Amino acid sequence: MMYIENIFICISIPLFLSLIFIRGDMRKYMLFICIGMGMCVLSAYVSSFFMGYYHTDAVVAAIEIVPVCEEVMKLLPLLFYLLIFEPERKGIPGAAVAIAVGFATFENVCYLTENGAADFDILLVRGISAGALHILCGILLGFGMAYIFCRGFLKVTGTIGLLGASSAFHAIFNLLVSADGIWKWIGYLFPSVMIVLVIIGQHLLIKMNKYLM
Repeated sequence: MMYIENIFICISIPLFLSLIFIRGDMRKYMLFICIGMGMCVLSAYVSSFFMGYYHTDAVVAAIEIVPVCEEVMKLLPLLFYLLIFEPERKGIPGAAVAIAVGFATFENVCYLTENGAADFDILLVRGISAGALHILCGILLGFGMAYIFCRGFLKVTGTIGLLGASSAFHAIFNLLVSADGIWKWIGYLFPSVMIVLVIIGQHLLIKMNKYLM
């Protein structure tokens, strides 16, 4: 049996202690990483509750329950940050990605604790697939929330839409990696390829804006 709350305490205490000595944006980034790890712990309990409530097996839960639970748990602290502290638009994507980094990191630590670290190939694939997936969803939520929160009429519907989109990305990934053959490998590469496309698109937009100016 794996006690994830004990793992969380062990990892988070040094990070929280570092907040005493870190200043500026680095402190904020570190805090959001810790929050992301905490959300990973909570999402595990929430997902387990709904799995038991609906009497589903692991595969069905991974496709229908886990994506929604995890994306909701990652969205909640970001939503709290936006509504209470009203940060500048440019700081929102970084907060969302930091939460996703903390979530993905803690999830990988739990995987290592349960399965060991002997097989490098499997761990590498997990890093560029499951780890990259959370970063992809964090990018989607971060830039999406930065856009819609500057437009009051989009706050409610836009937030629901972004949550649905990130949950759909997550569910598609879990569906692909649970399949066999080439579909599994497409699922493994799906998040990293999407991140690369986002980076390319961002650079193209920057160049286009400079050209138009």
